[in-house]
Amino acid sequence: MRNRYIDLLRAVAIARVVVYHTSGWTLLSFVPAMSVMFALGGSLMASSLDRSGVRAVGRRLRRLLPSLWLLAAFFVPAMWLTGLDAHWKFLLWAVPLADPPANHWGALALSTIWYLRDYLWFVLASPLALWLFRRFPVPMLVAPYLLLVVFELGLLSGPPVLRDFGLYFGAWMLGFAHHDGLLRRWSRQVLTAAAAVFCGTGLAWILTHPGFRGYDLNDIPLGNALWSAGVILVALGFLPARAEWISRWRPFDRFVTVLNSRALTIYLWHMPVVILVAWATKPFGYEGLQVDRVAVRLVFVALLVTAAVAAFGWVEDLAARRRPTLLPGARRRPPLPIPVSPAPAPSREPVPVGADRPHLVWRWDAPGAAGHLEEGRHVAVVSRWTAGAPAPRI
Repeated sequence: MRNRYIDLLRAVAIARVVVYHTSGWTLLSFVPAMSVMFALGGSLMASSLDRSGVRAVGRRLRRLLPSLWLLAAFFVPAMWLTGLDAHWKFLLWAVPLADPPANHWGALALSTIWYLRDYLWFVLASPLALWLFRRFPVPMLVAPYLLLVVFELGLLSGPPVLRDFGLYFGAWMLGFAHHDGLLRRWSRQVLTAAAAVFCGTGLAWILTHPGFRGYDLNDIPLGNALWSAGVILVALGFLPARAEWISRWRPFDRFVTVLNSRALTIYLWHMPVVILVAWATKPFGYEGLQVDRVAVRLVFVALLVTAAVAAFGWVEDLAARRRPTLLPGARRRPPLPIPVSPAPAPSREPVPVGADRPHLVWRWDAPGAAGHLEEGRHVAVVSRWTAGAPAPRI
């Protein structure tokens, strides 16, 4: 059964990304949304590899890339018409193994593409990484953070994706650990102590190494990675077996479902929307970090992102080989029950040896009757008890 708590974590992460980019509030960076999303991605990738082997790589790419292609179909021609020179690197918009080219305005509007670039590399590396992780779990968990330390000390330089292996692949590995049950085998005391060490070390680094925006974790990679590791240990290590309370309030349950089903669409399109709203509201004095001004921008961002989800979200359904829907998670109304007269109590008289025993009599109802086993099939419904009436074969 699907654990709705995992869906809730992903929904909170994607909502935090949108609010952070709209508001610019530094405090929100301490909610490690991207690291949590990579950790959940690592757990799902390990599950897919266990089910399908290396074929899971192709399936993950199939789920990932179509939404990017649709975005590129709008923005690449627009950037080309506004001064972006044609180049062979345009092919990176099909498979973003590196940052695809963009012009002066497109670079900001499409700045979130780095997530797909890193996710793509992590998926490609996962078959080998999972094999190594299951043989050397502790070294594989530690290796990304050591790589990041080497980068932070200036002992190594390389493309951004290599540094991001140090920044986010540790979270991906924690997703492996979650899938394999390693975190559940730790006692609460050990888990709490490990999380405290990671968070405390990360916070100490953050306070002593502020970035150009102060204590925004996005400017402090090592502090970000350590702090995020501690939060992930708490979020996944104390994972509840069930989270039925999420489904008790229908609007909230539906909201979580939509954010999960359209997470990639929301992520890809929210940044152009944020920039558009900031540009449109600036002449009216709604720029800045004040709560009231941010609230106004958030309302418009939410409306336009909802429109983008309605217009382009169906691509995620096609990529997942689901039937395209406008509103994911819609629940069909349950069929109306067919009244059935209550069965009379069976006779208490003793049945002689050798006499026919009572059998069930079955009544066949139309498809969709109450108590149906699956849609479109006739289902037998018990109507009464008799003696000697054989039941039909189903």
